Order: sequence, then C-alpha cells, then structure tokens
Amino acid sequence: MTAPFTACPPPPATDVPVTPPTPDALTYSLTLPAGPWSPAIARAATRTILRAHALDDVTDAAVQVVSELAACACRFTSTAEVYVSLRYRDGALRVVLYDGHPRHTHPRLAAACESRRRAAMRLLSCVVKSCHGDWGFGDAREPGGGTRMWAVLPREGARSYHAGA
Repeated sequence: MTAPFTACPPPPATDVPVTPPTPDALTYSLTLPAGPWSPAIARAATRTILRAHALDDVTDAAVQVVSELAACACRFTSTAEVYVSLRYRDGALRVVLYDGHPRHTHPRLAAACESRRRAAMRLLSCVVKSCHGDWGFGDAREPGGGTRMWAVLPREGARSYHAGA
C-alpha cells in the first residue's frame, strides 16, 4: 500500500496586509516573441494590467499605443524577441518597446530606415498627440543594442482620448 498524497504545506501566515494594485505601483515588463500575434498579446496584457491598477480611463489610448509600438518592433527587429515595459509615474503612463534592429552606420541607410519607422508609427503619433503626450525612438542604451521606442501618455490627456472615443 502506498502512502497517501500530501501537498506541500501552505506558507505561514504573515502580518503584511495585502493591498490592491494602485496606479503608482504599475511596473510591468514583458518579453514577447517577435511574431505577428505579439501585438494582440501586448494589447490583452496591457488591458488587464491597466484595469487591475484602476487605470481604466487610459486603457483605450494605451492599448492603441502598445499595439502600434509592438507591431513596429516586430516588423523591424532582427531578433526573435521584443521587450515591452509599462510604468506609471508622475501622472503618466510610460510605454517602452525594445527591438533588436541596430542603427545603420551608413547615413543614407540610417535616414531611410528612420523614415520607414516613422511612417509605420503615424497612427501612434496621432494618438499620442491627441493625449498631449510625447513619443520617439532611438538607439537602445542596453547591452546588445537595437532600437528603443517610447511613448508617454499623461493620464488627463488619455482620459480625454477615452471620452472622445
């Protein structure tokens, strides 16, 4: 006869109270495959994260921005993965995406590539502008290089974007 199965014991009770997530505690990072399905995954994750942190009023603008940045990153990267970061600080949501596409050393190639990337982010530009935010891209500062794309969505501006939707 075998001994009955026993699960691991539960962790000991702590005196630390469990508090619900707040906007100021929003700090998430995701690594996604650089595939055509990743923008949809990024949208779903962003939507869930923002709702959990009581930022429903910025969800419409943020989901659109994350989707556009993820699609651009997946289109341009030369690596198998892209990295997404969401942070809420000082009344604004900061979205950063890293892809593995390095800056070209030849000036004409660099200008052409930058022009293509900027054109791919026209919709992002419109959304961020309507939210009174800011966006851009440039060399990634992290080891391994690549491109860093970012957008800042002030909550008040994103809230008005949501109201206009």
